[in-house]
Amino acid sequence: MTERLLWSPLRLGPVTLRNRIVFSAHLTNYAVDGKPSPQHAAYYAERAAGGAGLIITEEHSTHPTDWPYEKLIHGFNRDVIPGYRAITEAVHAHRTPIFAQINHNGGQASSMYTRLPVWAPSAVADPLFREVPKAIDHDEIAEIIAGYALVAANCAEGGFDGIELQCSHSSIVRGFLSPATNRRTDAYGGTLANRARLLLELVAAVRAAIGPDLALGVRLCGDELIEGGTTIEDAVEVAKMVEATGAVDYLNTSIGVATSSLFMIEASMHIPPGYASFIPSALREVVDLPVVGVGRFKDPLQAERALTEGHCDLVGVVRGQIADAAFAAKSRAGKVESVRLCLSCNQECVGRMGLNRWLGCIENPRTGREAEGVGAPRPVALSRSVLVVGGGPAGLQAAIAAARNGHRVTLCERHELTGGAVRLAASVPNRAEFGDLVRNQFHEATRLGVEIETGVTLDAAEVLRRRPHSVVVATGARPARPYWAPGDEHRIVDVIEVLDGAAAPSGRVVVLDELGFHQATSVAELLADRGCDVEVITPGMVVGQDLGITLDLETWWMRAESKGIVQTTELVPMGWDQGTLTLQHHPTGTMHERTPDWVVLAVPATPAEELYLELLDAGVDVHRAGDVVAPRRAHAAVVDGERVGAAL
Repeated sequence: MTERLLWSPLRLGPVTLRNRIVFSAHLTNYAVDGKPSPQHAAYYAERAAGGAGLIITEEHSTHPTDWPYEKLIHGFNRDVIPGYRAITEAVHAHRTPIFAQINHNGGQASSMYTRLPVWAPSAVADPLFREVPKAIDHDEIAEIIAGYALVAANCAEGGFDGIELQCSHSSIVRGFLSPATNRRTDAYGGTLANRARLLLELVAAVRAAIGPDLALGVRLCGDELIEGGTTIEDAVEVAKMVEATGAVDYLNTSIGVATSSLFMIEASMHIPPGYASFIPSALREVVDLPVVGVGRFKDPLQAERALTEGHCDLVGVVRGQIADAAFAAKSRAGKVESVRLCLSCNQECVGRMGLNRWLGCIENPRTGREAEGVGAPRPVALSRSVLVVGGGPAGLQAAIAAARNGHRVTLCERHELTGGAVRLAASVPNRAEFGDLVRNQFHEATRLGVEIETGVTLDAAEVLRRRPHSVVVATGARPARPYWAPGDEHRIVDVIEVLDGAAAPSGRVVVLDELGFHQATSVAELLADRGCDVEVITPGMVVGQDLGITLDLETWWMRAESKGIVQTTELVPMGWDQGTLTLQHHPTGTMHERTPDWVVLAVPATPAEELYLELLDAGVDVHRAGDVVAPRRAHAAVVDGERVGAAL
């Protein structure tokens, strides 16, 4: 391995890190009644055991007016301190330092939980929450500062090694720094020096509260990516002001605003890795403080390159360590091939946060359930032979879980390659990284000794001939024709038929989106790139509506516009007659027609359950997982596979 800088120690004030990999702050929704939970301790401890150089917890609220989402840690209440100690002791057991991020979300919050006005520098409503905040007066500013100092002291008592001030994508401090949200005319508004006044007062108050023995960091937004907002030039000047205080030990960075430009903060696979490196690079040119760089770092080679090219001094790897808690340890040992690479799909991490659920991972069923022991080896007393039929994500995960517990596992896949529908999904424009799910599972299965046979089709007779003790059927689903589509019409095809090459639509193509996710939008792009005139039609109010949850919607709109893809909503297909597609506008009942050359269906599939039912009737100890149970998305297949395989 050549990652010399990545594994070199670095000092942040009184704290020395053993390497440059930072598990940066991010929301988890693990809090219970405003307090840290045992799941917090297990989650952070596992990343510490996995070799992270520094862990920075999710934000701790500094004031009762700040409650933007339900499962927030209320750091201003002293009853959080026992939970703090549980977290820090668990992490320190692995000789890893841990910092607490503290914050007040300001105008990027909600009065839903507090029934109090939202506080902000000015009465400017956030575009997501849409609440007009109260412009705080000087007494309230003093109250905010006192709240930060109080929470910092609580964190110090709870055993944390440092404090990070969140002043970037969602923060009242960001609100003060940004000319887009700070319209004040007093000493806290107007010039950049005035807009930075609150930040500098917070630095002084927090340093006084924690003393010299804890590290202190500041996370700044380098570019808000909104009209009239903070720019990189502003961030550079603020960084110099922060360093001039002499009270801060490092700077962390961010890009975007957590509402208006959130899709750039937690970028999906459609945004290139390292996309935000210009921000720490610009800050490093003007300050001597160590600077953390972030921006979709997927593997240790990318992280090392950012260090050697001088963009940053430390690298924030969040989703990479959500997917694989041992990211750092595996990388340090030179076992890069065994790292479970993050897909940047945002389905179970960012997406679950948006749905008010606990943080998980599409490919790692253990993430978010560490305290419950999910995914841990549970050796069986008697090793049995297990046959898994189907090599998609459900079958592979079932094989992994069964082999991890000591069973002898054989997996049979009828195609020449494993991966199932995931492999096809990764073949469309800008979705290649989704294929890492297959790569990661295949590597883990072979490491555990699973015997994988490809190009093998099993019927019930062949399964019985092999005489396994248990069978897991993960044969997936097959395309289904909707009621209105004639079965013999060759110009009406499923997205699967387009992706596997069975159909090659041309000319005018209508893509029907009844799934609301990547299936329709991805195939629409693929066909547009092939020269087709594409219109995506959906019964919903938005084409690909769930892309908003994974932060893919904005970039889809941009690409659709550039490729000339038409998007039409609220139309329900009603019939097909000699080349004419009839649709109803369901809000008004009016009828519409299209005369496309081809229709491509992204519609619910049907389980391919015949083998399962035959084996069940034959009295075989048979189980099923994934789409053969009910056609869903990849995360459900992985969860199913884990549950079934671990229970054998």
